[in-house]
Amino acid sequence: MENKLIVSPSPHIHSGDSVSKNMYAVLIALVPAYAVSLVQFGLGAAVTMLLCVAACVLVEYLITRFMLNRPATITDGSAILTGVLLAMNLPSNLPWWITVIGAIIAIGLGKMVYGGLGGNIFNPALVGRVFLLISFPAQMTTWATPHQLGAYMDAATGATPLGLMKAIIHGAPGVGWEQLPSALNLFLGVQGGSLGEVSAVALLLGFVFLLWRKVITWHIPVSILGTAFIFGGIMYLINPTLYPAPWYHLCSGGLMLGAIFMATDYVTSPMSKTGQLIYGCLIGLITMLIRLFGAYPEGASFAILIMNAFTPLINNYFKPKHFGGTK
Repeated sequence: MENKLIVSPSPHIHSGDSVSKNMYAVLIALVPAYAVSLVQFGLGAAVTMLLCVAACVLVEYLITRFMLNRPATITDGSAILTGVLLAMNLPSNLPWWITVIGAIIAIGLGKMVYGGLGGNIFNPALVGRVFLLISFPAQMTTWATPHQLGAYMDAATGATPLGLMKAIIHGAPGVGWEQLPSALNLFLGVQGGSLGEVSAVALLLGFVFLLWRKVITWHIPVSILGTAFIFGGIMYLINPTLYPAPWYHLCSGGLMLGAIFMATDYVTSPMSKTGQLIYGCLIGLITMLIRLFGAYPEGASFAILIMNAFTPLINNYFKPKHFGGTK
């Protein structure tokens, strides 16, 4: 007689979500921002993206099959997403060998050293980006100027809006607010920088898509951007001749990219809504402290990695309600 009483482990309710489904949804959300980077940087953006994705997928495959002796996991989309996010954090004119090193560090030290997806403490793409920034500061802060479709490593370079802001704050001679792009150009994406920081409107389109698909919630991005805006606004009111208007902070650098696509990483962000708000507010605050008072023009990457380390502590004090519970 056939036994129809089948006992299986939890969870017993399935929402239809999967790792690969969410990973590919994030990739779709990044399409508008990448399309703008292609228009602005052309060949450099294409080469950087292909190198990052190919290297990340290859490194994960080799480690999984030949070091961990496990079936390949590259089809779940996480290695591809790590490669795309890493590329979005890099200059389009970065030498190819530095790009490959960043991919190796992102997958090898940022992800697979912890056993793979789900075990990593820090966002892998940001681990690769910060490693490159510390190891190759000159190459990582040499930015191609827009509208050089056929240029790659020999592209003409210039300062980013954040670089100009930092120079003004530090009192560099010959630099003034009139050299900054207009707020509209910052919003639309007519500026230099990494692939993923050139267009605020493209990133916001991706944000709306992720909210619509319920891949992420509003708590982390809004708390990061809101805190940065409020802190930037306070400093602007204190001294408008020294500090930029708060909307410049939102539309320049990697703040919006980090808030929407990297700080919201399921593995490295808090689980409860309260924890996410605290986590986001602290990321926004640390970012602004680094931007305005630190040595680096950009602080979003460092802020997210710092708060990744505090995620287990936040989860310990701010736990989501248990299934079926009221608190």
